[in-house]
Amino acid sequence: MGKLPQISEAEFEVMKIVWKYAPINTNEVTEKLTQTTNWSPKTIQTMLKRLVSKKALTYEKQSRVFVYTPLVNEEEYIRQESNSFLKRYYDGNIASMLASYLEDDKLSDTEINTLRHLLSDHQN
Repeated sequence: MGKLPQISEAEFEVMKIVWKYAPINTNEVTEKLTQTTNWSPKTIQTMLKRLVSKKALTYEKQSRVFVYTPLVNEEEYIRQESNSFLKRYYDGNIASMLASYLEDDKLSDTEINTLRHLLSDHQN
């Protein structure tokens, strides 16, 4: 797929719900987001419309409700955003990013083992 659409942080919260529950209607999206945010139903509907216009979502009308499905693959979008972040803040150097993270946070034994396995798998 080519360049994916730019999605704001708020729109990303909407996308996470759609990715997890698609196909999902407007009422269901609103119900889920009003449990975790202070957004009004109108705000959520506006974000859904924006995501449709950005071609991140598509919809079909089923009787009186709109049912949404993603046009953007979640893993692909997260990969694009991660790569963009890495290039913007660390000149593409993942070791610098990890060193910066480790200065502020301690990794658990599980996280260290996961990283070892990932590095081992990519070394081969």
